[in-house]
Amino acid sequence: MTALERRLAVLEAKDAVRDCLTRYMDLCDVPGPLESTDQIGLLFTADATWEGVGPEYAGKFGIARGRAEVVALVSRYLPPAEHFVRNAHLLGSEQIRVESDSVRGRWIMQQLSLHTDGTAELLCARLEIDFEIEQIPHPTARMSRFRTQRMFATPLPTEAMAHLH
Repeated sequence: MTALERRLAVLEAKDAVRDCLTRYMDLCDVPGPLESTDQIGLLFTADATWEGVGPEYAGKFGIARGRAEVVALVSRYLPPAEHFVRNAHLLGSEQIRVESDSVRGRWIMQQLSLHTDGTAELLCARLEIDFEIEQIPHPTARMSRFRTQRMFATPLPTEAMAHLH
């Protein structure tokens, strides 16, 4: 592979990773475009893991092994489950490292939530995610290891969000 081909492959892998993670966050937003939990499953490898890390998330989420367990874990928080009235995920502080057909990324995620119990919160978590890249027919990323660690959370005034019910 020439230097130029390698640079192009790295850029395409990074784009595939961004597309995969953006799609995942979009599907996790409430209300969102989620029509079937299969849409989430397609974003993970068959042997993927999804893990809560640190004192707040290790006990709350634990670790899900395999695509079916990952989908079941994530689905517990999405409609038709009654957990969020509104929920939006924002990503920043992106770091993506590409090595051959695997990629490791790190982001800070902000999550704004209005819960069905009437409370609202802002939380920040660190995401560390490993991806596998499939090249055919074009670069496509799937998450193989998803780790989330809560950094902080704070309540938001519910009066300002009352119109969202």
